[in-house]
Amino acid sequence: MRLSEVSIKRPVLATVMSIIIVLFGVIGFTYLGVRDYPSVDPPVISVSTTYTGANSDVIISQITEPLEESINGIEGVKTITSTSSDGRSNISVEFDLDVNMETAANDVRDRVSRAQRNLPPDANPPIVSKSDANSSPILSLTVQSEKRSLLELSEIGNNVFKERFQTIPGVSGVSIWGEKRFSMKLIMDPSKMAAKGISPVDVRNALSNANVELPSGRIEGDNTELTIRTVGRIETEAGFNDLIIKETNGVIVRFKDIGLAELRPENERSLLRGNGGVAMIGIAVTPLPGANYISIADEFYKRLESIKKEIPEDLELGVALDTTVGIKKAIAEVEETILIAFGLVVLVIFLFLRNWRSTLIPVVAIPISLISTFFIMYIADFSINILTLLGIVLATGLVVDDAIVVLENIYQKIEKGMNPRQAAFRGSEEIFFAIVSTTVTLVAVFLPIMFLEGLTGRLFREFGVVVAGSVLVSAFVSLTLTPMMGSRLLRKGDNEKGLYKFTEGFFVGMTSLYAKGLQLFLRCDGWLLLL
Repeated sequence: MRLSEVSIKRPVLATVMSIIIVLFGVIGFTYLGVRDYPSVDPPVISVSTTYTGANSDVIISQITEPLEESINGIEGVKTITSTSSDGRSNISVEFDLDVNMETAANDVRDRVSRAQRNLPPDANPPIVSKSDANSSPILSLTVQSEKRSLLELSEIGNNVFKERFQTIPGVSGVSIWGEKRFSMKLIMDPSKMAAKGISPVDVRNALSNANVELPSGRIEGDNTELTIRTVGRIETEAGFNDLIIKETNGVIVRFKDIGLAELRPENERSLLRGNGGVAMIGIAVTPLPGANYISIADEFYKRLESIKKEIPEDLELGVALDTTVGIKKAIAEVEETILIAFGLVVLVIFLFLRNWRSTLIPVVAIPISLISTFFIMYIADFSINILTLLGIVLATGLVVDDAIVVLENIYQKIEKGMNPRQAAFRGSEEIFFAIVSTTVTLVAVFLPIMFLEGLTGRLFREFGVVVAGSVLVSAFVSLTLTPMMGSRLLRKGDNEKGLYKFTEGFFVGMTSLYAKGLQLFLRCDGWLLLL
């Protein structure tokens, strides 16, 4: 028994199967991320090493070059880019598109561990990290004030903005650009140090010995047990200035005798400024892989409005970056195109079939096939982007073909006097292999796109899978729901009145003209081969 026969005999089963397809599509849609284009960035592994106090020449010769020499032998490496600056080495290793990110990271870690014994012993261990396609911020908020310092703005950014934004669903992290952290800067006077016989090593040893907090145990009694805490950390400027550096023959040398301790920003070499030249900080939001950019942005602005009611009035806020604006516009245009395409398809079907009952069947079949693609995208770990939506636009015209072919064959039997139920059995049976062969042909055209190599293949892979998947579902719907609806909606005699009767002369003339042209070509079969 064929699938169409089961659907005609069991209309509830055919209806439930279509409803299940729609439900799975809707559920898949809720889990899909939204972005501008598919993720096609190649695997990139970063190796960063810090060597405090070393200049760039030392970094190049003793850290960057040994690491590059070891990493260069890894299979699949496309390019190696390195940057050496005072105290820091950064190496970026880009792999081919077909290399797995985890495999690449493990290979780099293995080579770095081999080369680590050749690095200076007092250099910090190299840090190997994976760079993700979603590691770039999608939202950025600037915070500035004419009354507050950058240290105060950074504290507000961490305690207010970062705390609120990092709990948004789908957010990987929130970073603060231009952040200034509190630190105690020890400014030493070389001439005073020479006069007192003090070296920088003496200052470092004094800090290590005096500025420390160690566990001191506990006191136990018959009924009470107390934990002892020794307060040994220096936290104020006065405490650092009074720090004893050295004592010689009863003469005490304090830090204030050779320099000055001041509370300053930890990093004073970088600064974030706006167009007006006012120093500011930036709050950058980075999404998780596969997250929905649009929902993150909506929640971001909702929480921003709540924060504006709580912060001081002297703070000026501004949105410096919002990549979702372009994404929203692009996706809105594609969605508009989908609606226009669907409307034109329905209009063309109605103009040619000239019957609302006949038009209703393809109109129901089209959304089922299109909505199902969202579940296919969810299984394949795709996202809603411009290319997948363009695939749905193209599929709008393809998925209706099978339903129209089945519908036309069934209605042809009804016009010849057969009852709708019997016509649905006979018509779907005759057209079964035609539907299967048409579907296989279309799938064979679009599905091989997923096997393309390189950037183009990765970019259009989602497009091909979406089109091929929607065509497969449309074949299933045309062999189940369409015959069932045809056996119950189509009626003989609907074409004897109204628009059908008014336009029948035009279509009869067009059919007659086509038949004459076809006969002419068949008589001239030799010329036909040349054409």
